Amino acid sequence: MTPTTPPGAPAADRVGHVETHGIEHIPASERHGRPSGLFWVWMSANVGYLYFVVGGVLVLLGLPLWQALVITVVGNLWWALVGWLAVSGPAAGAPSVTIMRAMFGIRGNKVFGAGLGVAIGIFYEIINVAFATLAAIALLAHFGIGLPPGGEWAVLAVVGILSFIIGVYGHATILALAPWFSAALAVVFVVLAGFVLGAADWSYEVAPLPVADHWALVMLGFAIVASSPLSWGTGADYARYLPADVSKRKVAWYTALGGFIPAVLIGALGVVAGTAIDMTDPQLTIGEIVPAWFTPVFLGMIVLSSITNNVLVAYSTGFYAQALGARISRAAVTVVTGVVATAAAGWVLFLTPSFLDALSASLELSVTVFGPLVSIYAVDIVLRRNRYDGRSLDDTTPASPFWYRGGVFPAGVVAMVVAVVVAVLSANTTLYVGPISGALGGADLSAIVGPVLGGGLYALLWLTTTPYRDPARRPGAASAHPAAETETDAAASAPTTQEVPA
Repeated sequence: MTPTTPPGAPAADRVGHVETHGIEHIPASERHGRPSGLFWVWMSANVGYLYFVVGGVLVLLGLPLWQALVITVVGNLWWALVGWLAVSGPAAGAPSVTIMRAMFGIRGNKVFGAGLGVAIGIFYEIINVAFATLAAIALLAHFGIGLPPGGEWAVLAVVGILSFIIGVYGHATILALAPWFSAALAVVFVVLAGFVLGAADWSYEVAPLPVADHWALVMLGFAIVASSPLSWGTGADYARYLPADVSKRKVAWYTALGGFIPAVLIGALGVVAGTAIDMTDPQLTIGEIVPAWFTPVFLGMIVLSSITNNVLVAYSTGFYAQALGARISRAAVTVVTGVVATAAAGWVLFLTPSFLDALSASLELSVTVFGPLVSIYAVDIVLRRNRYDGRSLDDTTPASPFWYRGGVFPAGVVAMVVAVVVAVLSANTTLYVGPISGALGGADLSAIVGPVLGGGLYALLWLTTTPYRDPARRPGAASAHPAAETETDAAASAPTTQEVPA
């Protein structure tokens, strides 16, 4: 059975063809699909090796088994927020980076939406390419295939090409292939689970620590786990083709569960594996608990799962780069960012002393930026009652209702800056300890402080900053001017408002 284009799909979004749409609004005539398709998209991207590694990191930190398992579940509850962000896609018919113009302004979004998005995207592309390359080299060695001097760079190049080609094709191809990737990877992890559970040391214990030190480790582990769901501020990218009147509840649930289920199950598997093997380099030590025939299967899973995760990352990074002002197509910019990420992955892999240390430190610090960003986005959906006019969001001129003050919306920018600064000061990583964290005995509160402060401050400023300090100008206000109509409200035959610039 071959993936095919679903009935009703527009010519711009067909399986096996390069998607022609970029960050612009998707008109109602081209909307298609069902929310259930989102589950497989997010499942295929998150049935991945990274969660297995993160679970092992919790054990390496010195956390007790049961606490590491609890942290794996609690930290991944942030997937609920990712699901909530996805509901803005059908409402606006636009990707997340375009919708973020509403919360940061046309110019402000180039820094706090598009700029950070490109950095975040390339960061995760590097991680995925690095994991896949290491596994591919190990797989070749397992079959006795030696590499000539510099051969590892050729492997890196092949992995890079495979990592980004599906993202180039775009939305329809991603949706069509997602269930197949999900099924193949899930089978491997189910078999792996049997071996891991059989070898687990259920009596595993760690040396007791002083209470303050122990809770510092708990919060550090939470920050590492939370960094993954908090990095996905792109839910609208994959939901934007859905009809505007689609069920918001289904969009949110299918998105959230598609990420939460594999993240928790695979992360927990990594935790349990950490009681039986050294998780510093699991692709080598896994051979201690699995039969010889499964080792190449495990390595192949790492390669495939890293590539499938990169499919979504590369797709959204292309949107972010376009929003920066790149005057090339989404497909072309995906190739460009992919080349940059692949080259950077080579530097990380072959020219830095410890990839795992660099990974842990990066994940620990990344949450200080991711948390406030997705929190502000989530609060904006609530404040606007999910009313986004995709056509107005496409307008980047000073006449745009989202130009605000010189192209910047102070509420979003101030909330983002303050929340990120406080989150950084509250972080505790292997490379840096913030003064707030130090004063609290080393507790890392960045994964909590950043989102809570960012979202709360944004809500306060949104309600007291021009234009929304005037209740009549708020989206959905009865006295607001119905100058434009979102497709969501058009589908429901209800009038809505266009926002009025200051």
